[in-house]
Amino acid sequence: MEIDKRTFRKMFPHLAAEFERGEHKVSISSFRSDVEVGEKAASKLFEGYNPDVIDFLRRCDTEEQAEEIIRYLERRREISGKYASRLMKQLKEKGVRSFGPKKEDDYYLKKAMGYEAEG
Repeated sequence: MEIDKRTFRKMFPHLAAEFERGEHKVSISSFRSDVEVGEKAASKLFEGYNPDVIDFLRRCDTEEQAEEIIRYLERRREISGKYASRLMKQLKEKGVRSFGPKKEDDYYLKKAMGYEAEG
């Protein structure tokens, strides 16, 4: 469907204004006509990646959530008791953000797709 600029402005005045101001630009560095090839290329960044305890702690909002994660992973023997103690000490002394900035929803998707996300 083609539409001229005047009609577009009339139908979508706010969107047209954003386009004209150049807001919210997203650069496209490549184009793939095959969806499966594109998905594989985008997902290779985290291929074989297995989140560790720090990744889980960075998703927490509260100290209580972080304590629960540490205890759970220790109970499952995914982290040692010694490491769990070190993490708990750091949590108590420095807080949950001492493990790094919060990883928001869709963190890995945004990173894989090249959107701005913290490291």
